Amino acid sequence: MTLDTQRTDHDADNGFSLVPVLAALTRARADWRAAHHRATTPGGRELPAPETVERIVAGLRGALFPMRLGPSDLRQESEQLYVGHTLDVVLRDLVEQVVLELGGRPNDADPAQRAEIRGRAHALVRDFAQYLPTIRTQLDQDVLAAHGADPAARSVDEVLLCYPGLAAMIHHRIAHQLYRLGAPLIARMISEAAHRATGIDIHPGATIGAGFFIDHGTGVVIGETTVIGDGVRLFQAVTLGAKSFPTDALGRALKGHPRHPIVEDDVVIYAGATVLGRITLGKGSVIGGNVWLTESVPPGAHVTQAGLTRGPRPGPATD
Repeated sequence: MTLDTQRTDHDADNGFSLVPVLAALTRARADWRAAHHRATTPGGRELPAPETVERIVAGLRGALFPMRLGPSDLRQESEQLYVGHTLDVVLRDLVEQVVLELGGRPNDADPAQRAEIRGRAHALVRDFAQYLPTIRTQLDQDVLAAHGADPAARSVDEVLLCYPGLAAMIHHRIAHQLYRLGAPLIARMISEAAHRATGIDIHPGATIGAGFFIDHGTGVVIGETTVIGDGVRLFQAVTLGAKSFPTDALGRALKGHPRHPIVEDDVVIYAGATVLGRITLGKGSVIGGNVWLTESVPPGAHVTQAGLTRGPRPGPATD
C-alpha cells in the first residue's frame, strides 16, 4: 500500500470535508428566508409535515370505512369505539397542522395572535368533521358507480379495496373540503399523496359530483377549476386541463381564474382524450379516445377523431 493510498483511506475514514458544504447550505437557507420574508428566530417547523398529513389521511380512511380500511384485527363490536377514538386523535393532529399552515409557529407570534390562529384552526377542523358523513355518502356513490359501470368489478368491496380511482377519490373528497374551508396547502399535500400512489392527479380545488368513476386511472389529470357533474366516467390518460391562462405585467400566472372544463352530468370520456379550456361538455355527451378538444360540445353529442356526431351512446368499453 502506497503512502498516497494510505492518506486517501485515512481521509475517507475521517469524513467528507463537510465544513464548506455546511457553510454554503447555511448561506442558501439564509438567502431564501430573507428573500421570502421567512422567520429567522429559533423555533419549530413553519409548515405542515407531509408524513403527519399522510398519517391523518390514513386515519380518516379507516374512520370512514372501518371494517374495510381500518385495522385488520378490528371487530364489529368495537367499530364505534375505534371510529370515535381515531377521529379524536387525527382531528387533534389536523388542528396542529392547520395551525402551521395559517402561520402559527409558536415562537413567532404574540399570545393573542397565537390564540386567534388556534381558534381559526379549531373552527376549520370542526367544520371539516361535520362534513365527514357527507364524504362517506359521496364515496358510497362513487363505489356504486364503479361497480355498476365496470364488468370486471365482482363486488363493491373489490372496488373499495383495489381500485386506484376510488383511492384517489377518497383523498380528493377529503382534500376538497379542506381546500374549500381554507387549508389549501394541506389539501394539496393530500392530493399529491394520492397522485404518487395511483398516478391520478386531481387538484383539490376541482369540484366533482356524485357517482364519479375513473376506470384504470393512470395518467388522469383534472385541473383546479374543473367542474364535474353527477354520473361522469373517465378512462385512463384523460386530461381536463387549461388551454391558456391570464398573466400579470411581469408574465406571472394569475391565480384562481376559471380555466378548466365544465363536464355536465352523465358524460363519458374515453382513454387518452385531452379537453382544454373553459369549455362545456354537455349532459350525456361522449368523448372518444385520443380526441383533442378545445370547443364546447352540445348535450348528447358524440365526439370522435373523425368529428362530431349524434346518436345512441356506445356501450361500455371492454377490458
